[in-house]
Amino acid sequence: MAQSKRKDKDRIVLRTGEGQRPNGTYEYRWTERGGKRRRVYAKTLEELREKEKDIQKDKCDGIKAEARYKTVNDVYDTWRQLKRGLKDNTFQNYQYMYDMFVRPNFGKLRVSSLKKSDVKRFYNLLADERGLQTSTIDSVHTVFHQVLDLAVDDEYIRMNPSDNVLKELKQSHVFKTEKRRGLTKPEQELLLSFLQRNHTYSHWYPIIAVMVGTGLRVGEVTGLRWCDIDLEEGIIDVNHTLVYYDHRVTEGQKGCYFNINTPKTQAGVRQVPMLDFVKEAFIKEREYQEAMGIQCEITIDGYSDFIFVNRFGHTQNQATLNKAIRRITRDCNDEVLLKKDQNPVLLPHFSCHSLRHTFTTRMCEAGVNVKVIQDALGHADISTTLNIYADVTKELKKDEFAELDWFFKGKKQDNEVPQTP
Repeated sequence: MAQSKRKDKDRIVLRTGEGQRPNGTYEYRWTERGGKRRRVYAKTLEELREKEKDIQKDKCDGIKAEARYKTVNDVYDTWRQLKRGLKDNTFQNYQYMYDMFVRPNFGKLRVSSLKKSDVKRFYNLLADERGLQTSTIDSVHTVFHQVLDLAVDDEYIRMNPSDNVLKELKQSHVFKTEKRRGLTKPEQELLLSFLQRNHTYSHWYPIIAVMVGTGLRVGEVTGLRWCDIDLEEGIIDVNHTLVYYDHRVTEGQKGCYFNINTPKTQAGVRQVPMLDFVKEAFIKEREYQEAMGIQCEITIDGYSDFIFVNRFGHTQNQATLNKAIRRITRDCNDEVLLKKDQNPVLLPHFSCHSLRHTFTTRMCEAGVNVKVIQDALGHADISTTLNIYADVTKELKKDEFAELDWFFKGKKQDNEVPQTP
């Protein structure tokens, strides 16, 4: 005898897996790969069958049923456990960016429900309401995109909804930013001369002069030890970098602390020749510390005898240096403006990293070979040198075009046909 078909309270025949609950709502039950039982609910049979269609489509596309229950935070936690091959400070920064900007709200969304418009809206919120800089949003995107790539690989979603989103937004008015540049030669001369003659800020001259004259990254400069420099030969041996964590909670360490890391890339291990004023800056720093009775009082991962220390004998860090630079810029410009010159040279807003650009700009102006520039800066890929650092200043362009004008005039004279008397 044929088994009677199951029906709901309205006498509508129910399909396999469908059922009506005592309160009148509906459910659909199925078994996923691996034998785990799953179920979804709906207020009406029509709504339930729409969900069934989605489930069947996911099955055909190989999308895991548990994706419906996975949040972005769940996938991130898996990504964090599996991620390898990153420098510790880079990985720590990724975690900070995610925990600060993604986890509290956006990270609670189900990964299977994310659309490209959701990601766009999230990035716009970071820019418009939270006022984040492009570079910060870029860092958030870097880790967020990798998390969603893992969701694709693990068959939770079909495609990464963050693909090309940041690129599109950078082209809009929201993400327009000024191009990075180093100091011009007059600005550089103003900065260094102000530091040399101003009693309040003269103790900052050596470290800033070294950054201007070497192009070292700020962690490479602050991590320099006296044994890393050879004043007789005029050589700086770059073999490690000092990393400052100002917002980390990891492995029992909370707040601010330092670590010693290998350089950013293998090419970062290098020797940089000293310019004369760089050598003089090192000597000036040593004389200042001897006069003030300052000596290094800190050991970090077995490293000590750091060159650039504060009055307490502790190492410098990027945040402190950038704060000092802001004060120096303010007071230097005030001094210039008091002179009431018609076309005064003023210091622009700049940071420690701008001094690395400044050094590169001077090398470009001097016509230094690009391979030498790459080696001095410690770039693993020459395209980085060409794309980021090969911008020339307006002064250099003017000089080059003056040479070009002379070249054309010279050629014209060579091609002139002598007139017969």
